[in-house]
This record gives sequence, C-alpha cells and structure tokens, in this order.
Amino acid sequence: MVDLFDIRYLRIGTPRLDDAIEFATKIVGLQLVGREGKAAYFRSDKVPVRGDTRDHTLVYFEGDPKDHAVGFDLRDPSEIDAVAAKLEKAGYPVRLGTKDESELRRTRQVLFSQDPSGNKIEIVARPYHSGVRYHPTRDAGITNFSHIGLRTANPARDEAFWTKVMNARVSDWIGEAALLRIDTIHHSLALFPSTFPGIQHINHQVEDIDDVMRSYYFLKEKGVRIVWGPGRHPLSSAVMVYFEGPDGMVYEYSVGVKLIPHEEDASYRPRQFPFEKFSLCMWGAVPDVREFEVKKPEGAPLRVV
Repeated sequence: MVDLFDIRYLRIGTPRLDDAIEFATKIVGLQLVGREGKAAYFRSDKVPVRGDTRDHTLVYFEGDPKDHAVGFDLRDPSEIDAVAAKLEKAGYPVRLGTKDESELRRTRQVLFSQDPSGNKIEIVARPYHSGVRYHPTRDAGITNFSHIGLRTANPARDEAFWTKVMNARVSDWIGEAALLRIDTIHHSLALFPSTFPGIQHINHQVEDIDDVMRSYYFLKEKGVRIVWGPGRHPLSSAVMVYFEGPDGMVYEYSVGVKLIPHEEDASYRPRQFPFEKFSLCMWGAVPDVREFEVKKPEGAPLRVV
C-alpha cells in the first residue's frame, strides 16, 4: 500500500492565465508566490494554524482547462522507488519525472501515474517548503487548502484503488460517492460519479462562520456565480459556500470540518447517506453543480444526474 501523507498541490490548465491569476488572488484570496514562464504558483496555508510551510498549493498553467493533476507527498520520501514498483505491479504505469519536471513542481523528485478513471496523479518526494509567511491578497480568512472533489467513472472501482493501492480510508458515503481521508480530516478526496475525469471542486478552510458569510456577500457583490450555499454538510458538519471560478472550476470555503483522530481511526465506522437534498445540506440549500444535482421525476426516487 502506498503511504501518502497528504495532498500537496493541484495543477490546473487555463487558456487565460492572467484572468486565473486575478481570480485566485483578488477573489479567492490566495497569495501569488511566483510566476515562471507559463505557470503561476499560489499559497493558501496560514502557518500558525497547521505549522505548514508548503511552497505552494495551487498552480495555474497555460493549457487545456480539462488538464488537471493532483500532487501528493509521501510520508517517507525514500520510498519513491518502492512506490513506483508497487503501482507498476498493481497495473498502473508510472514514469519518473525529469529534473526539469521536478523543478517545475518545486520538489526533488516526482512520479507520474493515473487512477483508474484517468485522473492524473503526481507523487512527490522532498517537496520544497518556504520560510515566508502566507500573505493573502484579500482577507478571506483562509487557513489552509483542505480537500478536493475528484470525478470518477466507476465509484466502486476507484474507491478500491484509493483504499487498497493507496492508503485512503472511507469516512462516509453519500449515494455512490465515497468521502476518503488520508490523515485526520474527514475527507481529503471525495469521489463523485461523472462521465469524464478531473478535479470537481477545490476546498479551502476558513477560520470561522463569519468568514464564510463575509465571502458569500463579497462574491455576490463582485458578480461571482454562487453555485451552492451557504449551507451545512451533514457528513462533515462543515458550514460552506461554493462558487464558480475560471473555466467552470468550482471553489468552496468551509469551516468546522469533522476530524477523525488517529486513536479513533481503527474503530471508526463509515456511514451511508442517501443521495438526497438533506443529505447534501442539512439546511436545505440546493446545489447548482452537475455532480451534486438531485432530481426527483414524478413518481420516481431521488437520483443523481
């Protein structure tokens, strides 16, 4: 089993890099830490909260907006060759990145692979850290980059990949979608059924509920499309608001996410929630996001479309 430590970063293509930079800084509230050639690097982790000094957590690069990659770091970076062997043995081809590819990802080594749905995975060893404090462009109250929604063509198959080949554990299910944790946060990955691969949404945690509500009104004032919320997730207990960014990418602010401490990990039992309105939001907020959409044709049960 591959012993992942956490999600390290996201890489997202865009045909309009300048617009993506403006949105990430002036709307989301991330810090632009560098622009190198056709790529821009952003930080989102407030050091006092997690003691985290990650060099970056998000990269926008000039390219296809459907080109997404998720970077993970290993608990033990010396195992990268063993990880490559494990993935190959399990039937997942790998490629060791070149020195230039590693430098672009600000790490000593990078290993490229994919999950069964075709989502690009980058596993890094000895990624760079920074001694510079996080300085947001706007005060959105962000404390850290927390999790992503990931699209899956086959939820059961991909759940098996992340829990048997990788070291993720199921925290809960909602319909077919599995919410998976890598460390103690309720979920680092949420696998949502879809017809194509890629990142489905990006979550940043904020300090308190006032930050969620301040951003809600700020986003409305700026004409940013709110696609869900404010609301509260029954599964993770987080208060949230979702909004649309460049090229249709969905962002989320949330606070109060459930933690599953290490001492409770072995005894924790995942819960099954039906895919319906009040399983998605206990306040009844209705999402306008394709993978979250719930329909109830007359005389038929609720279903995801």
